[in-house]
Amino acid sequence: SYSILRVEPGVVRVGDAKGLPPTIPFWLGEAPARSDLLSISVNALRQGVHARLDSLEDTRIWLEQEAGIDAGPARQVAGYLIAAAKALGTMPTQETIVLERFFDETGAMHLVVHSPFGSRINRAWGLSLRKRFCRSFNVELQAAATEDAIVLSLGPMHSFPLDDVFGFLRSQSIRDVLIQALLDAPMFQTRWRWNATRALAILRFRGGKKVPPRFQRMHADDLLALCFPDQVACLENVAGDREIPDHPLVRQTIGDCLTEAMDINGIEALLERLEAGGLELVARDVTEPSPLAQEILNAKPYAFLDDAPLEERRTQAVMSRRWLDPGQASDIGALDADAIERVQNEARPDPRDPDELHDALVLHGSLNAAEGSEWREHFDRLLETGRATRVHIADTCLWVAAERLTMIRAALPTARVEQALQVPDRYQAQKWDQGAALVELVRGRLEAAGPTTASEVASLLGAEVPDVDAALAALENEGFVLQGHFRPGATQKEWCERRLLARIHRYTLQRLRKEIEAVSAADFLRFILHWQHASPDSRMDGPEGLAAIVEQLHGFEAGAGAWEPDLLPVRMQGYDPAWLDSLCLAGRVTWSRRSPAAEGKSAGPIRTTPISILVREHAASWCNGRTHAQLSSNAERVVAFLTERGASFFGDIVSGTGLLTTQTEEALGELVSQGLVTADGFTGLRALLVPESRRRPRRGGGTRYGMESAGRWTLLPTEETDVDLESIAWTLLRRWGVVFRRLMDKESNLPPWRDLLRAFRRLEARGLIRGGRFVAGFAGEQYALPEAVGALRKARRQPKQGVLISVSAADPLNLVGVVTPDARVAAV
Repeated sequence: SYSILRVEPGVVRVGDAKGLPPTIPFWLGEAPARSDLLSISVNALRQGVHARLDSLEDTRIWLEQEAGIDAGPARQVAGYLIAAAKALGTMPTQETIVLERFFDETGAMHLVVHSPFGSRINRAWGLSLRKRFCRSFNVELQAAATEDAIVLSLGPMHSFPLDDVFGFLRSQSIRDVLIQALLDAPMFQTRWRWNATRALAILRFRGGKKVPPRFQRMHADDLLALCFPDQVACLENVAGDREIPDHPLVRQTIGDCLTEAMDINGIEALLERLEAGGLELVARDVTEPSPLAQEILNAKPYAFLDDAPLEERRTQAVMSRRWLDPGQASDIGALDADAIERVQNEARPDPRDPDELHDALVLHGSLNAAEGSEWREHFDRLLETGRATRVHIADTCLWVAAERLTMIRAALPTARVEQALQVPDRYQAQKWDQGAALVELVRGRLEAAGPTTASEVASLLGAEVPDVDAALAALENEGFVLQGHFRPGATQKEWCERRLLARIHRYTLQRLRKEIEAVSAADFLRFILHWQHASPDSRMDGPEGLAAIVEQLHGFEAGAGAWEPDLLPVRMQGYDPAWLDSLCLAGRVTWSRRSPAAEGKSAGPIRTTPISILVREHAASWCNGRTHAQLSSNAERVVAFLTERGASFFGDIVSGTGLLTTQTEEALGELVSQGLVTADGFTGLRALLVPESRRRPRRGGGTRYGMESAGRWTLLPTEETDVDLESIAWTLLRRWGVVFRRLMDKESNLPPWRDLLRAFRRLEARGLIRGGRFVAGFAGEQYALPEAVGALRKARRQPKQGVLISVSAADPLNLVGVVTPDARVAAV
């Protein structure tokens, strides 16, 4: 260890610290940022080189004169910057931001933002971009930021116009996005410890001795759990944005992260310049990383914006001619702690006089002397009257009533009675064996304990842990106790009396239901537009974004002609029909008609034929009980062929049935309208919907929507299957966030509400969802996902923005007349 002796201009002199403990906080995840003045100087250097790109020699001479460096280094710097400018087509400066995209050896994509504004701004920009990518593409990214660049490592499935990245963040919302992003960064924990120590909330000295740094860190974490529970909560129980508590230490820590580790004002000003057109924005797709990208690809751990270690960075897979790196390189919501503490306090005896203490000793078998120190005066009165005594087992001292002395002697043979008592005759006559006596003793202990472990019970009773385990197993066979992990953070197996555990569950549900007051119908509409990704700032992108939307709309029936023109594009940025085809052909998504066709309806699929896009894994729960309607002869021939041959391509069906191409198309259209067949891809449905006159040939041959591109056609099962009510309940919750009876009017062909209600109640009892009154003005029970509760709170607090969002009448978001008092707008 070294200590600073003195600081001179340009020199820091150090000496041996001679064993002194470190006093300068150090964190590997954050390096000191360069000053704004130095960033301006670096920018000026780049501008000077950019003005002399045509001549390496002129650039070298200018660098020698301007920077005062020797010829050798000047030549290296000139060659490096000129090569980078030529590779990117321009020189990245504070007036010209360059986006560079390339692929690594695994097919994954990397995006580098060249922005020489210093690491404080780049760290803020990188964290915000990472959070926005995560929300848009539904996947976590690796990212890093240095003084001159940001890198985002994306997977091989991401696809988006490179220019769109400039519009991912807005100056008005960057602060909220960045706050949510920094909570997961190491800088928050570090600055929390600093602020807690400076505020004297954490003791640095106790009893004249310095508290070890590791203990200070533990105390700081405990304080954070009290002040900001969502920050340290299990991620499985925290969904959506974390709610920032109004606490001075939390505010100070977030403010320090925004203004010290990062520059929130600088990034807001930068985005304002970008939105106003004051920056030149350049996007480049290159075959290999430019020389300027090498620094960020080889960045040190202090530049990382995520938790992945150096060995697992995706940037390690990037290879080029300039370098080669051989290293190639991972329950049910917890019960409320307050509810557990409340039940424990209620179960714990609180005698007011000797008689009540005596009753407690008889009821619970015994009490540990350490527990009853506050009742010692009452116990002394019982000793004087011969109604109780002390029993010693090794180092444990128990208070025992005379009525329980026989049982204690049988359960704990090594026990020593301090004062002999006259046991009442009817208790003296009881015959106990050791096992039965210990079971009763443990039973009484659990009635006053709440959730506890076998070792804790053994410690209080002075018994052996294996003997207590056997007694607990016997009580479990009786149904008296339940085992599990009940207290937050519990790692050992715990036991709790069934009655007390039921009370804990009830108090937990009561607290959760009180967390939110009902919102208005208008706020609910704003919430549901954001929940279903129809608002401009919540739209998804890419194939994985489409998969998330399909999962949310799973089972919803809309007109066949409304899906691609209206329903999917309003939820996505730049919807591409090829994405839906790829999901279908990959076996992740399928489509079909769910509801039975009405008598006398048209046989072919028209644009208003109700079609559902389904996640294939759960499709059976939503498509049940199809029946053969009266079919035409051609449709019967196609059914017979598919029954015999199984899934078949269109050409095979034509040749196998002997029908003309147009007849086969009409027969398949009839079967689709009856909900009897589906195809591998969505192109088959498009071809049936598009008139023959619009199937124009493509350049180079083929048709726009040809039946030949539909893949195989398959008969759907017609036999009855058991309805998975829980799967349907989960789907409805994912679609709406909050469900109630009136909202189900937007759904078709569902099980009765009374059956769904039982499923929702079971999920609430298991702690997976919440019940309560979430939307005002609607009768009946309401249930919500935990993450939807937080989103509802946010929708209620946000000011109205006057944004107009247009949706199709066939869209599930057409809630006019459902949650509003207006007349309904028909889906057709």
